[in-house]
Amino acid sequence: MDDIVRFALYVVPQGALGVFGETWLAWDMARGVARPVPAAAPEGWEAITAEPRRYGFHATVKPPFRLAERRDVAELTEAVERLCVNAVPFDCDGLRLASLDGFVALVPEGEIAALDRFAARVVAELDGFRRPAGEEEIARRRKAGLTARQEDYLLRWGYPYVMEEFQAHFTLTGRLGPEREAVMAHLEARLAGVPLRPLRVESLCLVGEQAAGGFRLIHRYALSG
Repeated sequence: MDDIVRFALYVVPQGALGVFGETWLAWDMARGVARPVPAAAPEGWEAITAEPRRYGFHATVKPPFRLAERRDVAELTEAVERLCVNAVPFDCDGLRLASLDGFVALVPEGEIAALDRFAARVVAELDGFRRPAGEEEIARRRKAGLTARQEDYLLRWGYPYVMEEFQAHFTLTGRLGPEREAVMAHLEARLAGVPLRPLRVESLCLVGEQAAGGFRLIHRYALSG
């Protein structure tokens, strides 16, 4: 685990949806390696997907963090396992393709309260493992123009978009310009036949950012409460 520089907690789909995301981003999170460029990729695919490819196909539950001093990976994995043993699987109504702040993602729709509660719990219960954000990171986050509540969350939790500011999403592109509509149409066609309803959340993944680049799966924990 010496090659891991940051950790995060993700929802990583399996089955047909997982295959779609892994193929589209051309990133094998299980092994932490690149995959071949997808067949019939649209023009500019590499630039379009460069940013999300680093993270793999996922929805963030606890954003990437560096391990706190006097904490180790064994303690972190034990804590994640304890949390998941006492967490119950749940469903969201489904997913839809959407444009969020200029990038394209699959977002949950319908009843998402269970997902929001689960994410808040993960952020809070595992926060003791997070090294506090440095001044440079805080300054970088502030450039986005934060609300008062987002500023408070940045200082309290190390990230502005948690708790009530959380919006689950499975990112598919970086920020796009005029090509956004064409990319969304392409993705709609690629998603044909991929089951998007319901979205079953029955596991939580501990992942790590490799020193060489890209996130890889460390362990998938079943929600078995």
